[in-house]
Amino acid sequence: MSQVFIGVGSNIDREFHTREAYRLLHQQFNNVVVSSVYECPAVGFEGPGFYNWVARVDTTLSLSAIHQLFKQLEAEYGRKDWHKQNCSRTMDLDLLCFDQCICESPVALPRPEILKRAFVLRPLAEIAPDVCHPVAGKTFLQLWQAFDQSKQLTTPIDFNWSSPQG
Repeated sequence: MSQVFIGVGSNIDREFHTREAYRLLHQQFNNVVVSSVYECPAVGFEGPGFYNWVARVDTTLSLSAIHQLFKQLEAEYGRKDWHKQNCSRTMDLDLLCFDQCICESPVALPRPEILKRAFVLRPLAEIAPDVCHPVAGKTFLQLWQAFDQSKQLTTPIDFNWSSPQG
């Protein structure tokens, strides 16, 4: 069984897509653990703010199979421009870590954004404080504590997973 961390984000109909991503992860994987949901401004482009969060799952699927599954799910929910990093998204499912794997294909792991983006590192530190980053050699909590948190706003929100917010 492999332990996988997934970064999830949406800034198009974000409540719906956040709930759908949560449902899909529970449908596809075992032992799903999720962080808080954070509201974050768009980074690198002008657009609506994102809801971002991280999930930890256990799976017997291969890295390649999970990568393909995520691309398929994103496509089913309207994602078309995978080559564009700085654009609005309905549902973004990013593999952050696959056990302690370090690789470049089919996706770069560990995901470089872990060390650069508060909206990835903060929820990782929340749900996996004692897990070590495969390259940095420090725990996610140590990395978050050393991160310049003043540069990137992440606001935890009280997200109700089961029903639309009123």
